[in-house]
Amino acid sequence: MAYQVIIIEDDPMVAAIDRQYVETDSRFQVAHVLKSGGEALGVLENCRPDLIILDFYTPSMDGMEFVDRLHAMGQYPAIIMVTSANDREIVHGLLSRGVLDYLVKPFAFARFRQAMDKFLQTQNLLSCSQESSLLDQQAIDRLIRRQERPEPGGNQMSKGLNAATLERVRSFLSASRGQALTSEEIAEQVHLSRITIRRYVNYMVETGELASSIDYHTGGRPSIRYSYTGQTAEP
Repeated sequence: MAYQVIIIEDDPMVAAIDRQYVETDSRFQVAHVLKSGGEALGVLENCRPDLIILDFYTPSMDGMEFVDRLHAMGQYPAIIMVTSANDREIVHGLLSRGVLDYLVKPFAFARFRQAMDKFLQTQNLLSCSQESSLLDQQAIDRLIRRQERPEPGGNQMSKGLNAATLERVRSFLSASRGQALTSEEIAEQVHLSRITIRRYVNYMVETGELASSIDYHTGGRPSIRYSYTGQTAEP
């Protein structure tokens, strides 16, 4: 079952980008996109999301007041800040309230992906022992340090990717060097589903083989485009 996500962002363009970034991973589902903390609190009376993507500056209340009121309701979902607010006191105040990660606009897809991976790994650590409600010291230490990034030289293919499929996607993108393509365009050319392509291009962005950029000139929702860099982080 997918993790339920709420996005709180009053800028429609940024909200659309946040949603598109979240939905590149089928393990997440966007339940609501809301314009303010006040609107979100009303929805949260009957909804318990796993993750909230939160802008600090929204109508009716700021991010700190929202988090305080959310906690007062007895809800403690993971929160990732995606905001232009980088004042020292604001950052400190939100970190002290337990936000999972803090992204300052404008942000790259790879950094957003890192924040989502942090959430997934925290969830994995918390659910690693189904037989007991207790965590050992090692698990607690990992939660505190949040060691989510893979170790250099680690086995990236453990993410469930297939080496032959990766090479198929890589060959096409290498031959298309200089072009910035959407996942839909890549999927059409290599004859794979868009969901499959998104998994592979996300991996290639993480390893540095692809660069991602946002195309705002689509006439609708912004799209993510990928271009081949040729830089390979694999051994």
